[in-house]
Amino acid sequence: MTLRHDLLVVGGGPAGYAAALYGAATGLDVGLVEEGRIGGTCLHLGCIPAKELLETASVLRTVRDASQFGVSTGDHKPVVDLSVSQQRKQEVIDSLAGGLSSLLAGRDVTVYDGTGRLGADHVVTVDGPNGSTVVVADHIVLATGSTPRTIPGFEVDGTLVVTSDELLSLLEVPDRVAVIGAGAIGCEFASMLADYGSTITLLEALPEILPGCDTDVAGALQRSFHRRQISVHTGVVVHGHDPAGGVTTVRFGNDEAVEVDLVVMAVGRQPRGDSAGLVDTRVVVDDRGFIQVDGRLRTGEPGVYAVGDVVATPQLAHVGFAEGMFVVKDILGEAPTPLDPTTVPWCIYSHPEVAFAGLTEAAAVEAGHDVVVSSHRFAGNGRARILGDTDGLVKVVAERDSAGRAGRILGVHLVGPWATEQLGQGYLAVNWEATVDEVAAFIQPHPTLSEMFGETVLALTGRALHG
Repeated sequence: MTLRHDLLVVGGGPAGYAAALYGAATGLDVGLVEEGRIGGTCLHLGCIPAKELLETASVLRTVRDASQFGVSTGDHKPVVDLSVSQQRKQEVIDSLAGGLSSLLAGRDVTVYDGTGRLGADHVVTVDGPNGSTVVVADHIVLATGSTPRTIPGFEVDGTLVVTSDELLSLLEVPDRVAVIGAGAIGCEFASMLADYGSTITLLEALPEILPGCDTDVAGALQRSFHRRQISVHTGVVVHGHDPAGGVTTVRFGNDEAVEVDLVVMAVGRQPRGDSAGLVDTRVVVDDRGFIQVDGRLRTGEPGVYAVGDVVATPQLAHVGFAEGMFVVKDILGEAPTPLDPTTVPWCIYSHPEVAFAGLTEAAAVEAGHDVVVSSHRFAGNGRARILGDTDGLVKVVAERDSAGRAGRILGVHLVGPWATEQLGQGYLAVNWEATVDEVAAFIQPHPTLSEMFGETVLALTGRALHG
């Protein structure tokens, strides 16, 4: 028997389940195919477990520094019990997964347990534990996600060499760790493990950590890492490793080497473009594994879209959410505005945290803008002083207007305490194309960390208050 839907989504991660939930909310008859667990990588092996374990690191850091506030732990040195952390992590995941399943059921989304393969004429064959099911839909959304990348010479064995999949189930703190890749994932893991007590060597092939971030922000994070005794090597190629006796020696750069107990691969994620079959369709997968789409996320097969990590847009869960909702609007003929990858919000949960939206100073100049820049450091912020967490800065990039003054805000970049929670107003300013004068007119609450954004914008008007 062939089953039918208005919309069928292949993949139940953030992009896929967003399309399913949003589509159902508009009245469409929706089916969702998932071969693993609803929620995908983000919920089970990515965003949620990573941030849960980073919060463990934050709590440990707070207790370790409690004496600065007159709170004594006596002669007891705080230690982390990762078995307890892992249990709490799983409780958070299970709670969220249960809530998501209830949402899907409440909106009458039909969930198919199995691997979906798209063929001609919008026919999807779902191979599940109880056999095959054939499903046809007017519209198909491919949301097959991604898997961790590795590099030649580093076979993942789950013991000496791990990816994020294995690291997020860690039960013991390793003494010495090499983290390969200093992008968002690598910096989060390096920060987390350093807080746990590991000695960290962070290796990056590009000239700076956090490629794509504003240079001042990346530099501030690297200086903070240096103060925390995280050894950072940029512009180095990793050549391989030599395991022996339960440890391994990682070779990199010009005859440099470091002996470690664990190697963490953090070199990005590989899209799963071919995983949905696509035989006898006009869906094209490029040589990197991405499904090719146009500006409206449409593939070469009429009525078939692709969203999330499997397309060449920022591999972020919240971008997946937005893309899932976008395609439903497009299906309904609502002509939504295409997503602009240069203005999406980015959040990195290292210590200190990093968050930004819009153009970096360098990117703005390269795009031909005449820019005006202002930055303020958290060292001068009252709330940061109270928290005892003053590393970092706020930087705002604006376009110079015809009168020679700072005008439209092009980018907002933060590194510092709770930066990820502070980004909201900066993100709105960038996407609403607000000017510095418009933003400066609003009152910022005091004492807060977020008033630093207001102070930085105020300085661009030519009439700074505190700096």
